[in-house]
Amino acid sequence: MILARDFNNIVVLSGAGLSAESGLRTFRDADGLWEGHRVEDVCTPEAYARDAQTVLRFYNARRTQLKDVKANAAHRALADFQRRHPKKISLVTQNVDDLLERAGASEVIHMHGELLKGLCTACNKRFAWSEAMELSSSCPECGKRGCVRPDIVWFGEVPYHMADIEKRLHNCDLFVAIGTSGQVYPAAGFVSAAAAAGAETVELNLENSQSPWFSEKVSGRACELVPHMFRL
Repeated sequence: MILARDFNNIVVLSGAGLSAESGLRTFRDADGLWEGHRVEDVCTPEAYARDAQTVLRFYNARRTQLKDVKANAAHRALADFQRRHPKKISLVTQNVDDLLERAGASEVIHMHGELLKGLCTACNKRFAWSEAMELSSSCPECGKRGCVRPDIVWFGEVPYHMADIEKRLHNCDLFVAIGTSGQVYPAAGFVSAAAAAGAETVELNLENSQSPWFSEKVSGRACELVPHMFRL
């Protein structure tokens, strides 16, 4: 397996498989449901417009669940590598949890938002939010009630930080996808962008994808593969 320490500009894309080993369930179960809900009922702007109470209740439960899990060995290995080599690695994640930060990582690029943040639809400000979110919740920035929603990028919305991510991909010499199927765009296009820039491309996942753009595919648990690849 390629060792990350041999490269100078690394982009890591992590997905649900990274945090699943901490006990957080992956995005969808085999039956297509997320925690018993249809994605269309809890993860779209239309769902929020139709039944905001159900959407808020769903994310309140996810926020509560997050308090009961801990960062795992893979999170810690990435955080340790970043602390030693802060200019060599960019941590991009599709996950909305804070487990990389709890492991000690900094400047994590959350392209799908963060569960522990809120977004005001009135003033468009983002802010920390750790408690239950209600229909009557007030924005801590502008004070308006009834305009606070989870700071989550739902289906149909544009992921955050795309210009920054694309710049990093075009300048990297190693791209590593960890615990993600890489089937949903725009993240699905990251590996081809990195490969086009001449980077080595590695997939670490329980099951390898069908993508032809990875130069190396390694199947296994993130808690075993990541500490090996990112050992110092």
